[in-house]
Amino acid sequence: MQKAAKARGYDLSGLRAREVTEGDFGAFDLIVAMDADNMANLRRMQPEGGAEVRLFTDYAPEGSGWTEVPDPYYTRDFDGTLDHVEVCADGLLDALSR
Repeated sequence: MQKAAKARGYDLSGLRAREVTEGDFGAFDLIVAMDADNMANLRRMQPEGGAEVRLFTDYAPEGSGWTEVPDPYYTRDFDGTLDHVEVCADGLLDALSR
């Protein structure tokens, strides 16, 4: 992923994944899940009145048919995953700016 991201001008070297904690639901307004399994786990953790939980693909263009962001460590399609992330990120930014 680092190599594919760097080719697009992204430096991910300082980023590290971490598990979502219960405290995140109070610290953030929105938590996005990449796939249905993540979404189900987040919903189980979500306290009443906590952060909104949405699938990242909710921000994909209407009609895209995308239901999840493919995990490149299983698909090996790092560029395809980045395509999904870029498109969904644009949609998320549009939604937040409304």
